[in-house]
Amino acid sequence: MTVKEIAELAGVSIGTVDRVIHNRGRVSAETAKKIEAIIDKHQYTPSPIAQRLKRNRAYRFCALVPRRGQDSGYWGQIIQGIHRGTYEVEALGVETEVIEFDHYDIRDFRKAMEETLRKSPDGVIFAPTIQEISEPFVENLHKKQVPYVFIDSDLPGGKPICKIGQDSFRGGYLAGKLLHLFMGSASGSVAVLYAKGSYHIERRRDGFLHYAAEHNITTKVKNYIRKDRLILPKSEIANFLDKNNNLRGVFVSYVDVHQIAEIAESKRNKGKFFIVGYDLVPANHRLLKEGKIDAIVSQSPQEQGRQAILSLYQYVVLGKKINTNIEMPLDIYIQDNVPDFSNSD
Repeated sequence: MTVKEIAELAGVSIGTVDRVIHNRGRVSAETAKKIEAIIDKHQYTPSPIAQRLKRNRAYRFCALVPRRGQDSGYWGQIIQGIHRGTYEVEALGVETEVIEFDHYDIRDFRKAMEETLRKSPDGVIFAPTIQEISEPFVENLHKKQVPYVFIDSDLPGGKPICKIGQDSFRGGYLAGKLLHLFMGSASGSVAVLYAKGSYHIERRRDGFLHYAAEHNITTKVKNYIRKDRLILPKSEIANFLDKNNNLRGVFVSYVDVHQIAEIAESKRNKGKFFIVGYDLVPANHRLLKEGKIDAIVSQSPQEQGRQAILSLYQYVVLGKKINTNIEMPLDIYIQDNVPDFSNSD
């Protein structure tokens, strides 16, 4: 089916159909609904090659994410997925520029945001890691009518065309259940370590505490504030573990569980002590294989990056309706099923 045929069925001009397909210009709600029904019925998809020829230039996307080496290499996995998705659609007229920023440095974060806006991209992939400065950037995207996708984390009040990531609350709840299973009938308390100011990580904490409350498990809570590149000084972690010597397990709701696992190794040798963390980055992968971490919850970072590109492509280039929420599975890895790192997300 062609645009002309859709226009004839709807009794409107080709220009009106084009405005509905690309969400441009004013069309009455009744007319738009009629055209969308015809498009859905006949499964119309515009030709991406024709779209590019009409524009006479490629579609340009920007991916604004933390530096690939930060958070123990987690963001490097996201960027790999973005490159993978771009490779799938670059022959159809899509270019992607990855703009990396130091998300421990607010000034660098702002600089990267300003650079992204100056480029006037056709779409943006954004990881809103720091809420207070992400909000004005998102407002600017709204003003400029630039469609954007949230990746890895959410931002309350944001209106992305799509959110890609895990249900953080469910992830924390699952971590609580895993620790409970490891502990069995043993008595004692558990602890959760989380990053203050990171919305999705705080939601993991909430999910964990919810599970613990449901099952009458005594919990200790330890937070940190990201002021620099250090997470928590080793001495502070060691002091926390020593002061709470009845702990039978700890959930580290962020990527640097390997830091806690290395410090807690002597505690594990003295008795049963279990560690559950997040993200299958190299350091966590190694300690999981060695049995120094008991379980890792993974959120498929490479697939997140790939899905972000494909979602923007479908929405911006093809003018198609897309899933507004792509929820990543709660993948669980233990020592017995840890994959080769070259094959893992």
